[in-house]
Amino acid sequence: MPAKPFAVLDTRVIYCGDNLDQLRKLPDGCIDLIYIDPPFNSNRNYEVFWGETKEKRSFEDRHESTKAYIDYMRPRCVELHRVLKKTGSFYYHCDWHASHYVKVMLDQIFGENQFVNEIVWKRSDAKSDVGQGAKHFGRVHDSIFFYVVSADHTFNAAFKPLPQSTVEKWYKHVEEGTGRRYNKADVTGPGGAAKGCPVYEWNGVTRAWRYSKENMERLSKEGRLVYSKTGMTYQKRYLDESKGVALSSWWDDIDMLRGINSGGERLGYPTQKPLKLLERILEVSSNENDIVLDAFCGCGTALVAAQKLKRQWVGIDISPTACRVMAQRLKKDCGLKEDEKLQQIGRGFVVRDLPKTEAELRKYPPFEFENWAVVALGGTKNARQVGDMGIDGRIYPVTAMPERRGARTGEMDFMDEWYPIQVKQKDKVGRPDIDAFEAVMIREERRLGYFVGFDFTGDALYEIDRFQRKEGREIRPLTVREILDEEVSAKS
Repeated sequence: MPAKPFAVLDTRVIYCGDNLDQLRKLPDGCIDLIYIDPPFNSNRNYEVFWGETKEKRSFEDRHESTKAYIDYMRPRCVELHRVLKKTGSFYYHCDWHASHYVKVMLDQIFGENQFVNEIVWKRSDAKSDVGQGAKHFGRVHDSIFFYVVSADHTFNAAFKPLPQSTVEKWYKHVEEGTGRRYNKADVTGPGGAAKGCPVYEWNGVTRAWRYSKENMERLSKEGRLVYSKTGMTYQKRYLDESKGVALSSWWDDIDMLRGINSGGERLGYPTQKPLKLLERILEVSSNENDIVLDAFCGCGTALVAAQKLKRQWVGIDISPTACRVMAQRLKKDCGLKEDEKLQQIGRGFVVRDLPKTEAELRKYPPFEFENWAVVALGGTKNARQVGDMGIDGRIYPVTAMPERRGARTGEMDFMDEWYPIQVKQKDKVGRPDIDAFEAVMIREERRLGYFVGFDFTGDALYEIDRFQRKEGREIRPLTVREILDEEVSAKS
């Protein structure tokens, strides 16, 4: 693929920051396909990654927050409409919380006549939200609103396999010798001679036919004609040549990601969408080398789908942790390298605008700061936000990594070889902090652990040294500055 399909736009780039700021920097009409799956009640606090409990709490006062959500999304959708090409398509993924308000907003921005479909994705059969005493139907679907800029938009028709009942009913004949299933199609001319169908004798029958005599002879030579006992002619239409059923706006053949049934795809992000879902959207509404944009790209499923389908892509997310997770996923799942020079020639990618100063990191919410530190060390964040028992993350050495993931993606409790990480967002890590971490290391029987802070007191460093001499267990103190310097060195 060319490195730059659009001369003034870099692709294979993840931007970290507010997407409104970044979208305003993009030129008009530069994107072929936009997909977004914004979190409900999106605001400056939603960067708490994997914050499933927090996200659910934001729904509790939805009647109060829906207006704020639409006010937040409107200027962003205006910019997304501006950067979309005349042949482009736009997909907005949402659910019942605000879908009706979103539809009205998008009609105002794109125009009512530019609305193409409301795609219903049946994501689950579970009725987990319908408990005893509940007074509503189970909510098992999401809505995906599909808009375009003009009638010239890209649309590659897609098909689903025929249902087994259709196969058995319509393709009930089996060809001797080959075993191919087929049905018998009428070859008489629709409308007869009055409609211009050719009239001639075939197999002793003279009438208007669907095909010319030359084509009938060709079909006969190919063994594609079959005759009834009365001599009536039919054409064989083989099951294996059928495209299937044209894809409708009801998608019930792609399951949500569920733990051990996710094939190792599930990362732990609460609203992560299946790769198959994004691949379907990209295959229908874009072509190879087209530019795909996801302005709320979370864990990067749209970017992975674009890379696998040989599309160019641009991602934006406000969460530094999300951007780092995306980078790791692109490296692991797509074999891409994070390198500026390779990105310029279309063989790598880059992450831009990540925090680069201690001052920026001091302003992070605590959980986001923990995520940053753990991921920066190459560790794995705890799947749970509470009850971590003094461990914020774990580092698994290369020798401990299995070829296949465990049952619970994102958790590797089945592996005993790991090193604990403790993170404190404070100016000086003190002796009591180290004492507590020492207790964790003894309890977990760990020989090596990592402690991250902005700085360490003399007493803390003295205790770390004493602990190693007496217990034979090593605590490696790392400052934020050291981690940042290491990142800069690794990329230089």
